[in-house]
Formats: sequence, C-alpha cells, structure tokens
Amino acid sequence: MYQQVSLSLIMIVLVACLFGTRLKPAWAFAGAISVSYLAGLIDLEGVLINFTNPSLITLILLILISIGIEKTAFVRKLSTSLAKGSLSKSVTKLGLSTAFLSSFTNNTAVVASLISAVKENKTHAPSKLLLPLSYTAILGGTLTLIGTSTNLIVNGFAVDAGMAPLGFFDFTLVGLAVLSAGLIAILLLLKFLPNYQEADDEVTPFYLEGKVKASSKLIGKTVEENGLRELKDIFLAEIIRGEKRIAAVTPKQVIKAGDILLFSGDLKSVPLLKQFDGLEVIHDKHEMAVEHFVEVVISHSSSLVGQTLKDANFRKEFKAAVVAIRRGHSRLEGSFANIQLQAGDSLILAPSSDFQSNKKLKREFVYISGLDLQSHLDEKQSHCVFAGFIAVIGLSIFDVVPLVKGLIVLLIAFMLWGVVSVSEVKRRFPLELFVIVGSAIGLAKLMIDTGVATQISEFVLSLVGQFGPYTALVVIFFLTLLCTELITNNAAAALSFPIAYSLAIGFGVSPLPFIMAVAFGASASFISPFGYQTNLMVYSAGNYQIKDYIKVGVPMSLVYSITALIFIPIVFPF
Repeated sequence: MYQQVSLSLIMIVLVACLFGTRLKPAWAFAGAISVSYLAGLIDLEGVLINFTNPSLITLILLILISIGIEKTAFVRKLSTSLAKGSLSKSVTKLGLSTAFLSSFTNNTAVVASLISAVKENKTHAPSKLLLPLSYTAILGGTLTLIGTSTNLIVNGFAVDAGMAPLGFFDFTLVGLAVLSAGLIAILLLLKFLPNYQEADDEVTPFYLEGKVKASSKLIGKTVEENGLRELKDIFLAEIIRGEKRIAAVTPKQVIKAGDILLFSGDLKSVPLLKQFDGLEVIHDKHEMAVEHFVEVVISHSSSLVGQTLKDANFRKEFKAAVVAIRRGHSRLEGSFANIQLQAGDSLILAPSSDFQSNKKLKREFVYISGLDLQSHLDEKQSHCVFAGFIAVIGLSIFDVVPLVKGLIVLLIAFMLWGVVSVSEVKRRFPLELFVIVGSAIGLAKLMIDTGVATQISEFVLSLVGQFGPYTALVVIFFLTLLCTELITNNAAAALSFPIAYSLAIGFGVSPLPFIMAVAFGASASFISPFGYQTNLMVYSAGNYQIKDYIKVGVPMSLVYSITALIFIPIVFPF
C-alpha cells in the first residue's frame, strides 16, 4: 500500500510538472526516478539497469550514426532536386524521400539536413515546403522499429514487461497506411499553407532593439513628437527603462536617455531607424544595409538553447551582432539581453568579416542564409556509408548479428574513417533523451510492478469496459496523442504504456494492439509546433503562425488517427 501511494504521488507531481511548468522533461523524469529511489521503491541497481536497456542504447547509437548518413551525397542530390517541377511534384518527392530517410535514421537529423535546401530554393516558397517536410519526417518514422525514438522506447517497455521484442518491420504495414493517407492529405491541404513569398501584406514579426544615446535629440520629446508612431511596417512595442518595462507605449510617452526601444515589424524597415539621431540599433559599427544581414536558425542541439545573448557572450563568440529575433509569430517581451533563446529561433545578424570562418557555426545553427553548413562526403564515401548501414540492418533483421553490436562496430568504423569525429559525437550525444528514456523505463516498470497501472486501468475499464477492448484502444490512442501535443512524444509514451499494457491484461486480450496504439499515438504531433522537435525546427524557419499548424495539422491529425485506428486492430488483432 505504501508503495502504491508513494508512486501515485510521485507520478501526479511528474505529470503536473510536465503539463503545468516550464521544467524540462529530462529534469522532471530524473527527479521522479530519484525520489522513487530515495523512497525505497527501487534500489540503485534497478535504477541504473534501465539506462543500459538495449532499446535505449540502440536509439543513442542510431542518432550518432545518423551524423554520417546526413553527410552523404544522397541528401545533397535530394536537396538540388527540390525546386524541379510543380509544387505538388516537389512536395511528393520531398515527402517520399524524407519518409524513406526517416524510417532508418533520426528524423530530426533528416529535417536539419534539408532545411537549408528548402529555404534557399528559388522556385517554391519555403512556407509551402517546410511543414510538409516536418510532417513526412514524422510519418516516415512510423515505418520501422528504428524510425523514431518512440518505437524503440515502446519496445523497451514491452521487453521489460516480459513480452517478446518487437520486430524490425512490425510497424511497417500500419506505417505505410498512415504515410500514404498522410501524404495524400498534405497534397490536398497545400492550398491552406501560407505563401509568404507572395503575401506582400504579411509583415514578418521580427523583434528589434534600439538604445537611446545620451546625446540623442530624441530625449525629452514624446513618442509622437519624435515621429516614432509614423514608421512604415514597424512599430514601437515597448520601452525598457532600467528595471522597468513600459508596455503598450502611448504617443505621449517621453523618451529618456538610456531607454531601450523595442520595435516589432518588417526587417526591411530597419534602415528607417537610422534617421533618428542617437538611436543605436546595432551596438557596434556594422553596416545597416539589409542585404548585409545574415539569418540563422538555432539548432535543437545548440548550447545557446536556454541561454540569453548576454549569458552566451554572443557577439564575442560569433563575431556578429544580433539585430533582430523572431520566434514564429510569438510576441517577445523584454530586452534582447533577457530573452532566453529556444531551438528554432531565427536571429538576424550583422556579421563581421570573421563570421564565416567561425568553427562553431555548424554546431549551433541548423540554417545560415548563404552558407552550406554540411560537411559533404564524396560519392565513394557516401556509397560505403550507406552500404555499411544497410549491412548492419540486414544482419540484424536475419538475426545474424544483434543490432546493438552492429551499430557499435559501424560507429567505430565511421570514427576511424573520419566520417564522424569525436567532437561531433560529444556535441550530438542526446543527453536529455538518454535521461528521459532511462528514467521513464524505470517508472513504467514500477507502475506495473506496484499495481498502480492496474488500478488506473481498472478505473478506465469501469468507464469503457462495457464497450469492449476497441473502445479502450481508441481512448489510449487519443490520450497518448493529447500528451504528445502538450508535452513531448517520449514523455507521452512513458505515461501511456503502463496503462495500455494493464488495460490489455484486464480485458484478457493481446497487449500488441494497445502497445501499437501508444507507439502511433505518440508520433501523432501535427497541431502544435512545440509537441515534436521537427515541428519546432521549421516554425520560425518557415515564418509560420500557430494558426498555420492548426489549419493543416487538425485535418492531418484526423486522417492519421482514423487510418491508424482502422489498421492497428486489423494488423494486430485482439
């Protein structure tokens, strides 16, 4: 009884932290498993063994090996073919290629490799291609056991629950069905995606900062008297005066020395601010012409994530001044110095002559206008990389060599050959994912062993039991989908699996359809830019608004869900 009550309280706090706070999921899960250990619910060996789970090790190795695969000539050739043909043809080529790559490699890496090509293409608006890129990467991940982290995580949960490991292609039939339906839906929904290349009335909401120098003629005059209310496509949103923030600036507000003026609007209007005496828009001697600016998008693996520009010592580290910041169409508040950067943020930089030679650029940014960030392999190296990877997968499928062993050997070969460097392995090691999954496996096992999952499933059974196992499967699927949209896919799988497994036991049916409902539900993130990493990566890069995700994502989610819920019980009968 003590164990059930204690674990229930821990899980309630965990869910509250995931849904109601900004605490990173890795910290929340690590805290939950640590408290479980301190409370005597699990011993130290039991905690540590979860971090050596074969599915988790496989996931980490695949992410590291994808570093080499994304450098291959195949990715480069795909990039150059994007602009050829009509929009529908381009989206189809992009979608099928992305789905194929995502079924065998990390889909986040696939999207990161293709963002630059999509942004730089001259034929189609990036906003017409980037969201389909993210969606098809998600769909492609559902095709195989190694296609997405959630499939591997669910497999780890299943093995720990005493089930046989899931096969490499167990997901494929349902995955092909959702991919086909999803790609057709994307093509039909293209007209609802914005075309920001043609929409002249669209104002890109860049967030700009100017500082009033002590010698400025703006001082002592009102906003209206200084003409700061009459700027084309740009408006004065806030004033920072010391520790005070003045929002909703009125025309009668008097400007004082040292004020930081925060503008929002079209980047092309930045040179207009140069007309105001003593207003420093960039705090060093950079040219103010827009054509000299560089746009960058912060990578999901960047050390800048969670830091402010001041904390990161940005100008010194990157030899560039930040002129403007954009986070989708979200309204940012406060001065540049206090904004915590996020993955997917777009920064407009005024670069110095040393900017392009900075070795940190590839590590920190997923996209830089005018620069190719990727180190490419030649044709021979590319063929060898693919041949090695396919050989490892093939040997695993036919039970000749375990997948973990094959991936370890392949990663060592990549490093010895110079395809992947030690520094890249250190930089790209997914520490947060490692902590989340390792902790989640332990918590899921505890929920099953202590009976907490059984109690929750009995409650669900009391509500839907009379309607049969299929209704319960639908409930689990949509519960997982909701968690994915609100938190993260991995956390959603961790919270839903023990309940799904116990429900299957309660009904006396095969757990497989319920496990597949968790796996496919955890990959169903189409409505929010924040539920899935690839959605967040294209958010600012495509200049999307939340409404763009809703307009396209809601019908996509419905098509995906209906298709999955039709095919799961057919392929995996109760």
